[in-house]
Amino acid sequence: MTAIPGPKSQAIHERRTKVVAAGAASGFPIYVDHAHGAILVDVDGNQFIDLGSGIGVTTIGHTDDGVVAAASRQVGELTHGLFTITPYEGYVRVAELLAAHTPGDFAKKTVLVNAGAEAVENGVKIARKYTGRKAVAVLDHAFHGRTNLTMAMNYKAMPYGLGFGPFASDIHHAPNSYPYHDGLSGAEAAARTIAFLEKTVGAEDLACLVAEPIQGEGGFMVPAEGYLNALQKWCTEKGVVFIADEIQSGMARTGKYFASEHFGLVPDLVLSAKGIAGGLPLAAVTGRAEIMDAAHPGGLGGTFGGNPVSTAAAIAVFEAIEKGNLLGEAKRIENTLKTELLRLQAKFPIIGDVRGLGAMIAMEFVMPGTENSTKEPNAAAVSALSKHAFENGVILLTAGTYGNVIRFLPSLAVSDALILDAVGVIEDALARL
Repeated sequence: MTAIPGPKSQAIHERRTKVVAAGAASGFPIYVDHAHGAILVDVDGNQFIDLGSGIGVTTIGHTDDGVVAAASRQVGELTHGLFTITPYEGYVRVAELLAAHTPGDFAKKTVLVNAGAEAVENGVKIARKYTGRKAVAVLDHAFHGRTNLTMAMNYKAMPYGLGFGPFASDIHHAPNSYPYHDGLSGAEAAARTIAFLEKTVGAEDLACLVAEPIQGEGGFMVPAEGYLNALQKWCTEKGVVFIADEIQSGMARTGKYFASEHFGLVPDLVLSAKGIAGGLPLAAVTGRAEIMDAAHPGGLGGTFGGNPVSTAAAIAVFEAIEKGNLLGEAKRIENTLKTELLRLQAKFPIIGDVRGLGAMIAMEFVMPGTENSTKEPNAAAVSALSKHAFENGVILLTAGTYGNVIRFLPSLAVSDALILDAVGVIEDALARL
């Protein structure tokens, strides 16, 4: 409808620069007026195909009818109760649903909090209490949040941790499985990780290993077959709590409720957030009852954790996944999107790798002529592609330790027609590079 960004967005942006902290920067200088399904509409009336979903939050689609109805109804009944003072049924129901849908058929319990980083913090806290140990291990290229502990757990300092220290201690970064770059089998990569943990950390001091089954900010790395299973087996043998950070990969995103299921992985604790409540703030730690119950009464909680409106929305999300066969929709999206991206890879040699599962797909870009040698990161191509797409009505997210990955996180409501439309814009951008 207008140039991108339009005049109304520009006017709001000018106001923003005077009152909003510079650190809360936005990737796209448009201001959204409303959204539904996979489409955003800005204040100037421009429509955008949203392939980011608020970084994986609106997994079942913007303003899903069931979520809107459930949240609206709950707002009129109870907006806040503080579960640890005056509890309510919605919290209990979400815990029941998580117990039923996270991997493993053992007894499970849940604590609800507000956001992903808070779930990570609580998962680590519970593991430390259960084991009586202090050390925490994470994997290279990981992202776990922006709190003090989680900044120490992140692989990349800029922009998440630079200048914000000192950080929490006893955090150890172990090598990960990155098949496109390391060329290792799952067994080989696991042996390397375990050797690091045993020699550098020491299993006797290690409370937990926190791993994203498919890394998010790191670039959607899908580990080699058998890698995660070997790590879990080692953790079980050594009494280390295995924590799956499914904040970005969970809640039907990959065609399973949780990405761990693709690998036959049964974590001790599972962390949920982002897509769990259809856009409302909610996160969870779910795991083996004996581990979750290690925390003493009053040791877990928070003012807004498991808010009644958010839990009502989360129940509606679980219902939508079942009623709408959204696990199947994630697989449909993978078939359509991955096929198109592999076609582009064959045409444009700067696309070094296409990977991912369900509606969690990535393209990694390399410098021309380096795909089969050094695979040098090509962040400039990613920046140019993202800019062109934005100016032509497609919201794309970048990722990767070196900024050379485009990650696709469309909602499960996106149609094949919209996917093909967006790919057309991407192909045009690639042709111009």
